[in-house]
Formats: sequence, C-alpha cells, structure tokens
Amino acid sequence: MSFRFHFDADKAIQAIGVLMTYDHVSQMNFMRVLKLLYLAEREVLRETGRPIVGDSVVATERGPVMENVHSLLHGQHAEFKKFSQHFNTVRYNLVMHLQPDVGELSEYEIEMIQRVASQHEDDDEWDLVQFTREQLPEWKKNDPGKSSRLISVEDILVAVGKTDAEVKEIIADEQRRCRAATLREIARESRQVPA
Repeated sequence: MSFRFHFDADKAIQAIGVLMTYDHVSQMNFMRVLKLLYLAEREVLRETGRPIVGDSVVATERGPVMENVHSLLHGQHAEFKKFSQHFNTVRYNLVMHLQPDVGELSEYEIEMIQRVASQHEDDDEWDLVQFTREQLPEWKKNDPGKSSRLISVEDILVAVGKTDAEVKEIIADEQRRCRAATLREIARESRQVPA
C-alpha cells in the first residue's frame, strides 16, 4: 500500500480562503479551487518536501484532484460542518460567506498559494484542467482514461524532482511526524477524561 500524507482540514479551509481572498472573489468554481490548491501543494512539496494540506491525490479524466478537498466541496467529508461555517455551494461554485483565519498556515504557505493563483490568474477552470493534464508527469503516469486512480505520494515527489533517497527520507520524516501528532492527541484526550 502506498504512503499517504495526513490530511489537515483546518489548513485546507484556510488555504481555500487565501485563494479566494487573493483572487478578490467571494465565489469560485470548484475545479479552479481544486486545481490551484493542488498546484500550490505540489510546489511546496517541490521546495520543502512537506505538504500544505496533506491530501491524497486522485488522477481523474479532468486531471489531478485532491480527494478530501473534493469531498469537502461536495459536503461528503467528516469536517463539512466546520467547512460550512465559512463556505457554501451554489451549483459548481464555492461561495465564501465568512473568511477563515489563516493561523494554521505559515507565511511561506500563504505566499505560495498566492503565487500560484497569480501565475494562473488568467486561466479559467478548463485551462487549468488542460494544464494539469498536459504538464504534470504524475498525472500522465497515472492517466486513468474515463476512470480514476490514486496518484502515489512517491509519484508526485519524483515528478517534482525528488530523488529516490529524498522520497524515502520525506516519507520517513512524515511518518515520524504523524506518530508524534497521534501520541500528542492521545495524551491530550487522556488528560480530558474525568477520573
């Protein structure tokens, strides 16, 4: 089984807010949200080896799609209640009614999201679909035809220029980080249990 990063719904919600704020819009097409957020995630992985939101990526007929973000947009994720405090949907558009804070995002992550949005400010959602299908090796390698399939973290890291040794190191580091976060969560929950 392929390694998956740990998805951070709070950071995803904040990152979507940054995208919409940067574009000076209160409404954005789902596909544009999905593509820009993936491109920002990809660039951060290229530069740092760490994700912004840590989502699983699926190759679809329309290019790569962040699985959990997609579920949030469609109201099918466990964190949808939190998501809906800031966003609602109108057909295939996301509407921001309350801007989320950005406290979980680093300055660097915010700047990268804004940089990617700026690079693609003249692209509509279909331009972004075409770009991700034509330019991203991880999608080409996993082209699902009319179906869908998971794009492994390993394929994404190799596509952004990481060596096999770097890929192994990044995954091992992320696994340690996830174990430490799990232990912190268990410790916090055990302190909340009444004696």
